[in-house]
Order: sequence, then C-alpha cells, then structure tokens
Amino acid sequence: MNDYKTFLDNGIDAINQGHFEKGIEEINKSIEIKNDWEIPYFYRAVANHALERYDDAMIDYTKAIQLNEKMTDAYYNRAKIILTRKDIENPDIKKAVEDLQKALEQDEKFLDALYAMAAAHKKLGNYQKALEYLDKLLEIEPEAINARAFKKLLLQKYL
Repeated sequence: MNDYKTFLDNGIDAINQGHFEKGIEEINKSIEIKNDWEIPYFYRAVANHALERYDDAMIDYTKAIQLNEKMTDAYYNRAKIILTRKDIENPDIKKAVEDLQKALEQDEKFLDALYAMAAAHKKLGNYQKALEYLDKLLEIEPEAINARAFKKLLLQKYL
C-alpha cells in the first residue's frame, strides 16, 4: 500500500466526499512518492480551494500547470480565485484573463470560462469585450439564464 496511485485515489475519494483535510493528507503521501505528475497537485489545490486556503491552492494549480500546460481546469480555477477573492484589494484581473484565455484555447466551448472572461472584462471596464464573451456563451447555450441576465445588466447599466 505504498503505491502513490493508491494514496492519490484515496485522496480523491476523500475530496469527492467533502473530507478535504483527509484528502490532502492522502495526496501528500502520494506526492512524497511521486512528485512529477500534475494530477495530485491539481486535486490538492481543489481541496485547499474548497477550504479557502487560496495561496496554497494557487501554488498547487501553478505546479499542476508547470507539469502539464494543458490543465484547462487548473487555469480556470486559478483565474476564478483571482476573480472572487475578497481578501485582496487589487487582484490581478489581467492575470485572470490570461489564464482564462489559456483555458479557452484548449476548450473554446468551456462555458464557465466564457462567463468568467465576461466578468473579468467587466471588472476591467471592457464592457463591449464582456458582451462578446457572453454572446459566444449564449451561441453555445442559448438557455444560459445567468449569461442572459449578465448581458441585460451590461446593456442597461454600462452601454
């Protein structure tokens, strides 16, 4: 049972059940054995993200991306932390946009990333650009209620 994969699987199972601390413990054991694979870093980041340990989550999402630059969800989650953190006065929205761009390069129909990109551009004051991302999202998913409401807000309040 000293297999990194077993520890990782146990950690992922614990995280999926909402046992984030236990999941982190198991994943740490996996990383002690094998530390050159993106998956354990990604899941440890997910657990830390859920526990609102944003700095730890950012470090692990970044490590996962360094090990595999095609980690679409790691880019998205890292951007989401930047966009939603309340404890940082001037978050680097442009960095979030870069991460979302990377995620969308790999999956242009990633609805959550399109919505987050619209939100990021709204924060930057690029209302027309925000609308473009919402329109792309609505083209893919015409029934997206949140996107429709966001578009209406932009049109009524900012444009």
